[in-house]
Amino acid sequence: MSPKGSAPEKSSGAKQEAKMDKQWLLSVYQQMCYYRRFEERVLQAYTQQKFAGFCHVHIGQEALCVGVQRALRDTDYMITGYRSHTQAIAKGIPGREVFAELFGKATGCAKGNGGSMHMFSKEKRFLGGHGIVGGQVPLAAGVGFAIRYEKKDDIIVCYIGDAATNQGQFHEALNMAATWNLPVLTIIENNRYGMGTDIKRTTSIDHLWKRALAYDMDHGEVDAMNVIKTHEFVSDVIAKMRKTHRPYLLDAICYRYKGHSVSDPGLYRTKEEMGEWMAKDPILQLAEHLKKNKMATDEELKALDTKAKEMAKADEAWAEEQPVPPEEQVWQNVYAD
Repeated sequence: MSPKGSAPEKSSGAKQEAKMDKQWLLSVYQQMCYYRRFEERVLQAYTQQKFAGFCHVHIGQEALCVGVQRALRDTDYMITGYRSHTQAIAKGIPGREVFAELFGKATGCAKGNGGSMHMFSKEKRFLGGHGIVGGQVPLAAGVGFAIRYEKKDDIIVCYIGDAATNQGQFHEALNMAATWNLPVLTIIENNRYGMGTDIKRTTSIDHLWKRALAYDMDHGEVDAMNVIKTHEFVSDVIAKMRKTHRPYLLDAICYRYKGHSVSDPGLYRTKEEMGEWMAKDPILQLAEHLKKNKMATDEELKALDTKAKEMAKADEAWAEEQPVPPEEQVWQNVYAD
């Protein structure tokens, strides 16, 4: 782990290398394709006015979602912000139930009550989807305290946006997690922009992992556009956390290809910047790795992507056929019994 004041931790990845055989990598490739195609259908459905409200998609950040989730086990918890559709699927919520939630249907993962910004599943230990910026971080600390109280070796992953690290509750929760040794892995989805504002304009530090230095917290940075590097790094971090029960702050460098929300055209970014990051596309990177190592051909990869498109299409079709919630549901789960 990184001592106080040091540079971010680096992963050896040696033990993870053996796990990444051909079939494992192909399944990772299809999973990332599925998440990309799922979010593309979400965008299309929104523009067709099949659902309303706020909507934030994860296109471009698939490597982080997949790489992290494959390092976890089912009993681990996850909590996140409002860009949560594919993170919910990765944690085990069926894609069709996520689409049904988007459409406000009774069979959605939150029974149609949450919509785009509040995916939830107690069974899968996916605790939201939160629209309050930074509001999930103290909740994650609470879950970490519960894990410690019950003397488990589970962890909770808390995703947070880069700009949300300027919120007061982020710092208060990190201080508590570090003081009480709570097993909270806080992952900054550092896509460089808080809505339409470059993070460099809102913070005085050049790397967000430096936030951990104030709390003597273990920390690191990872290229989250590369699913192999992400998985290796996070696997190492989690293995240590299960033994030490110490919190960790991970600065995950990534990029979103769409605007902050569906209504954001993203005009604050140059074509040159977009081109630079799209050349690092996580799906493209893995495809090149597979072809270079003779694990797959273009035709085989295209077939996996086609299957991903069909899966996403089937999710939407199922969701469209589902019933809306009954009127009496509006009064349910509002007040404690």
